[in-house]
Amino acid sequence: MSDPAAAGSRCGYVALVGAPNVGKSTLLNDLVGTKVSIVSPKVQTTRRRVLGITVKDEAQLVFVDLPGIFAPERPLERAMVQAAWQGAEEADIAVLVVDAERGIDKNTRRVLDGMTKLSRPCLLAINKLDKVAATTVLPLIQELNAIRPFEDTFLVSALKGDGTKDLLQALFARLPDGPWLFPADQLSDLSDRQMAAELTREKIFHKLHQEVPYSITVETEAWAEGEGDVRIDQTIYVMRDSQKAIVLGKGGRQIKEIGQLARAELETLLGKRVHLFLFVKVRENWTDDPERYRELGLDFPG
Repeated sequence: MSDPAAAGSRCGYVALVGAPNVGKSTLLNDLVGTKVSIVSPKVQTTRRRVLGITVKDEAQLVFVDLPGIFAPERPLERAMVQAAWQGAEEADIAVLVVDAERGIDKNTRRVLDGMTKLSRPCLLAINKLDKVAATTVLPLIQELNAIRPFEDTFLVSALKGDGTKDLLQALFARLPDGPWLFPADQLSDLSDRQMAAELTREKIFHKLHQEVPYSITVETEAWAEGEGDVRIDQTIYVMRDSQKAIVLGKGGRQIKEIGQLARAELETLLGKRVHLFLFVKVRENWTDDPERYRELGLDFPG
């Protein structure tokens, strides 16, 4: 591989923008070739800005998976939407991801309206193509481009990996000249501690999809490396005692299953035996605490 700082090297940020639950995180993981962002059917899963990095020859692509854009009501929601627009404005290229099944709902229209103000190249990715009839796609593309013309349109199924190679190739071709921003073997900007917390949060969402609010959070409190193993202590923070009871489950069964799922994926990620210890605590009104926002890489909304 060429020297990433040599003449001829190219690098740029690509923002994945869209309404909640359109498949941005699944698309990011496919484009990078490994899991760097958690995936859940629960809306507003992505809170922090997650970077996924991939390279080809002299080019380095830095994807930015951003929180979904919607009409925010609570402080945490306002911070997430603010981070999403800031990421889109700072990127070299923006990709609008649209759910082919949902089409132009109110949140997608809100994103489209905001993207009319972006001056950088914007591409369109119609996702979940495997779930719709082909005849419904062309009118959707025409309607989207009538509101905000795009440089190019790609039809993809991020879950199946269909059409994503064409999108990746087009993005590499549009990168500006410049030195690489990350080492060649780095896949994400999340530390192992942060990724471990995110993976546990993902398992909570999968196990308790409708029973816990989006405001649940996980923090890695301790990390002790051993000979071929690691002990990880994490705290799951909820806002009320009733939520704590749900996460624990009867006789502690629910938290045990969450731990087993998270431990298995962490062992694959880290390539070593994992001893995972989960604790559940009530932290009332944590979404009003600026320190919690800093931990998530978000600006506290004034």
